[in-house]
Amino acid sequence: MAPLTPERLVFELRAAGDPVISPDGRWVAFVLGEARPGQRRGTSTIWLVETATGELRQLTRAAARDSLPRFSPDGHTLAFVSDRSGDPAVYLLPLDGGEARELVRRKRPIVDLTWSPDGRTLALVSPWAPDDDPSRPADAPPPVRVTRRIDYKQDNRGYLGDLRHHVFIVDAESGEERRLTSLLQDHNFPRWSPDGQALAVQVTNRNGMCSQLAVVEAEDGAYTLVGPELGNVGTWAWSLDGGRIVYTGDIEQTWQADVWVWDRATGQVRRVTHDLPVLPDAGFPTVQAPSMPVWLDGRRVLFHAIRAGASGHYVIDVETGELTTERSFQGLAAGFSADASARWVVQSFTSFERTGDLLLCDRQTGEQRFLTDLNSALLRETPPARWERFVVERAGLPIEAWLLFPPDFDPSLRYPVVLDVHGGPNGYYGWAFNPWQQLLATNGFLVLYANPRGSSTYGREFTLKVLRDWGGEDYLDLMAVLDHVLQRPYADPARTGIWGYSYGGYMTAWAISQSDRFAAAVCGAPCFDLESMYGTSDIAHHFGEIQWGGPPWAVRDWYEARSPSTFAHRAKTPTLIIHGEADERCPIGQGEQMYITLLKAGCEVEFARYPDASHLFLRVGYPDHRCDAYRRLLEWFQRHLGGPEPGGTQPK
Repeated sequence: MAPLTPERLVFELRAAGDPVISPDGRWVAFVLGEARPGQRRGTSTIWLVETATGELRQLTRAAARDSLPRFSPDGHTLAFVSDRSGDPAVYLLPLDGGEARELVRRKRPIVDLTWSPDGRTLALVSPWAPDDDPSRPADAPPPVRVTRRIDYKQDNRGYLGDLRHHVFIVDAESGEERRLTSLLQDHNFPRWSPDGQALAVQVTNRNGMCSQLAVVEAEDGAYTLVGPELGNVGTWAWSLDGGRIVYTGDIEQTWQADVWVWDRATGQVRRVTHDLPVLPDAGFPTVQAPSMPVWLDGRRVLFHAIRAGASGHYVIDVETGELTTERSFQGLAAGFSADASARWVVQSFTSFERTGDLLLCDRQTGEQRFLTDLNSALLRETPPARWERFVVERAGLPIEAWLLFPPDFDPSLRYPVVLDVHGGPNGYYGWAFNPWQQLLATNGFLVLYANPRGSSTYGREFTLKVLRDWGGEDYLDLMAVLDHVLQRPYADPARTGIWGYSYGGYMTAWAISQSDRFAAAVCGAPCFDLESMYGTSDIAHHFGEIQWGGPPWAVRDWYEARSPSTFAHRAKTPTLIIHGEADERCPIGQGEQMYITLLKAGCEVEFARYPDASHLFLRVGYPDHRCDAYRRLLEWFQRHLGGPEPGGTQPK
């Protein structure tokens, strides 16, 4: 069996993204990306698939980035965004034949697009600032940057100043546009009311660290802010009659949302749930639009959520708070689009056996089937890892974990083990095809990952247990899971590695500063010195106060006691550090400090820096950078841990 390679994962593995179903349920439009070696970025095209037959039809062919396909309310026209002209523009494509027509062009990116209910206008989201001048000559010296805001930068967007996402209303016939929003905050994911008179928009506040729902009048831009100012709002939808909005939000800022309902007539907000056991699909930080819920009638709402690392479809009664599981998957889904009758739901889907395809669910019959088959040929040539799920009880909590095996696993051999720690700390791992996990497992490693306390998708109480305890019980949870696996005869305790990114990088740095048990480590974008990160990260001045118990001057002893920088001088584990130079979340200085500390301590260390790479570069960065990082990850563990060796025994 041929193992997966970094090149095949980056340049050959494909995924159908941003699926949208037509109002009549006949078609699904989606985006298909392609990356090639040597290119600074990939290209993407828009496709249609017929839901009844699975017949595919390619709609766009330009060597550009086409995105955000959106059906008009009558289903006859597809709006989409493309940079084929050099600048991002909205195009309208008649689906019964004809060429795409450019409607409106902008100098700044277009990050969201939605039709009004009558099909006469569209709302788009694009950056704007009062003093913005995107036409500045390329050879002009950069302007001086002066700010009085705390949210003056953001990862994957860079320096912002007053540049924020705003909503623009565009006439679907003439292309005439006007800016609707005025607050100097980000306005994201507008959704029209059924009568077309207003849009519900996510608005950042509290210096960009919290978010609130705002109802903005389409005629004059007047705002009505919904719910409490603190916390975050994730997903929302107008009721069928336009009289209410259901939304998921979290006023405690625990990253475990509950369900709320806003009444348009009274302006009152009512809390429906107090500890929702599932996590509605609105990630932190969001990489794509959240999966918006769908009203089924006057009181039942359908939504996609994650529970214990797996996707499912749920229905909540907004009058009683009763939650019903409609469908559960052994996998993770993204996007959530329903037809006008809410019978058909389509999502992008990934599991251990299959990844990147569109899954269509029939809510009337319960049937589900795939509409695409994008990677079966590749995965026949390079089969994915085998897997096992298990639970370890520790300190009164069940810690869920997964172990990936090479596809040709032989229990008579002994294998090196790599522990992969997720980010967050309120992120999660689950039932999904993960590229770097599959890379390691198909190349002869046992890959272990878990959801220690602090992970989301297990309810609020479980999520809160990591607050002010980084490197404490969360670390012990992970070590307990690792110890459980190392009791098996085919797992080699002498050849154990650890790797993680972001908070996972923190835990990797922490682990090698606390123990010599690991023979190799790969540390991605670590949180290394928490006090310096507090003032240099785009979010630590708020997020860190919640996670770490306050600012450094208030709890300096805690910062010192829980920073890997305090203890890293005693680390002996050979370590590779991977870091993007444009990372604003865990800034490059964190990796630089770790590198110098390990180097001065005499530890074997290597530092891979990726220019113009944000915190998210392993997922959305330059293809060559992603390929290089995957290769270095694999080769570092191959060099220091080796591969399968004789010596295992058949497990009982």
